Amino acid sequence: MDAPNASQMQHSLIARVRGLLGGSGEASLTRRLAGTVFIIRVLSAGLAYFSQVLLARWMGGSDYGIYVYVWTWVLLLGSMLDFGMAVSAQKLIPEYRASGELSLLRGFLSGSRWMIFGASSLIALLLAGLVKLIHGSLDSELIVPLYIGCLTLPAFVVANTQDGIARAHDWMRLGLMPQFIVRQTLIIGFTAGAVVLGMKLGATAAMIASAAAVWIAMIGQMIVLNRRLDGHVKAGAKSYDVREWLKVSLPIMMVEGFYLLLSYTDILVLQQYRSSEEVGVYFAVVKTLALVSFVHYAMSATTAHRFAEYQAAGDTERLSAYVAHAIKWTFWPSLAATAVLLALGEPLLRLFGSQFTGGYGIMFVAAIGLIARSAVGPVERLLNMSGNQNSCALAYALAFITNLVLCLVLVPRFGGYGAAAATSLSLAFETVVLFWITKRRLGLHVFAFGRA
Repeated sequence: MDAPNASQMQHSLIARVRGLLGGSGEASLTRRLAGTVFIIRVLSAGLAYFSQVLLARWMGGSDYGIYVYVWTWVLLLGSMLDFGMAVSAQKLIPEYRASGELSLLRGFLSGSRWMIFGASSLIALLLAGLVKLIHGSLDSELIVPLYIGCLTLPAFVVANTQDGIARAHDWMRLGLMPQFIVRQTLIIGFTAGAVVLGMKLGATAAMIASAAAVWIAMIGQMIVLNRRLDGHVKAGAKSYDVREWLKVSLPIMMVEGFYLLLSYTDILVLQQYRSSEEVGVYFAVVKTLALVSFVHYAMSATTAHRFAEYQAAGDTERLSAYVAHAIKWTFWPSLAATAVLLALGEPLLRLFGSQFTGGYGIMFVAAIGLIARSAVGPVERLLNMSGNQNSCALAYALAFITNLVLCLVLVPRFGGYGAAAATSLSLAFETVVLFWITKRRLGLHVFAFGRA
């Protein structure tokens, strides 16, 4: 190829990239914001992956399995105990701004966080009491890590709520950096410090480090968010429409809750039937495939409040075009990420330790569900923002029940392969149900293939 043609191709490629990422239109802005979210999640995945590799090597299989089990409960409960406020913030804040109801906006920005902190603290105390009540039937090594997990919950929940508030203002870095970069960095720093000081890094020490990281990151995020909000929203009277907040948020909490149950059922059931070492291997597989789900997460994080804006305005044509754009930019990058991760899966798992490569085959089974789910894009956000959160919750409930039944049937016999198969089948079923609901309720074609 001669030099002029090579130069032309280079300029053409640069122009295409600028066309994708540049511009002032909504689609261009969404791609830039989604790109920011994706980059943050990829960086956080690298940090999380690095931290999990270090923890697996420093702690050993049994302690690592206990830590994974407790941390999974923290992630599951912590993501549910905001009562849906993290997502409903992306619906309520745009609506309050559009209608000029600034007193309600100011009330939500402060009141929602205080309400969530109080409720989650009370629930954490009740859960600690439950651990105390049943401690005789628990593995003795689990008890203290579980107490520390309860202590972690209020900070984890408030951080989720602040993430939603920041996203509703397009402050993606403020919403995500504290949770996904700062927190992971602190966990690595604290655990590495313990090892350097010659301390035994067991499940308890690792949970202490994780709890400290969650609280520090949340408080830092709160300080910065409050300063940003002070400069963005004029000071004035505050109104607290708690009933409306809960009316919008609780169905969304059901959606998020069933989604999280669907996400973590495999690990929790696996823990009941298989050894802690096998749970650790399966968790390493899930972490390795996490990059695929980050694409979906990035589009969900950047599109939700715009779905709400277009739906409130009754602009169906604009909404339909925006949905189609979101689906395309969810499915194809997810497919590419899956191919790369499957190709590099075995050496990536070897980073955890030689025994973790036994989970390589499980990756192929687990990847099927992730690809199926990406084919309809962030459609659950579309349903939540358009007032169809009850139907969305039903779809997730059916998928969760399907996953639980399949896990109970397949995990005892097939272990990690059974858990991966159960989750993939459930995600495929969920995808079909969400497609049908959206077609029926909104008249939109939400599939990566076919005509809108």
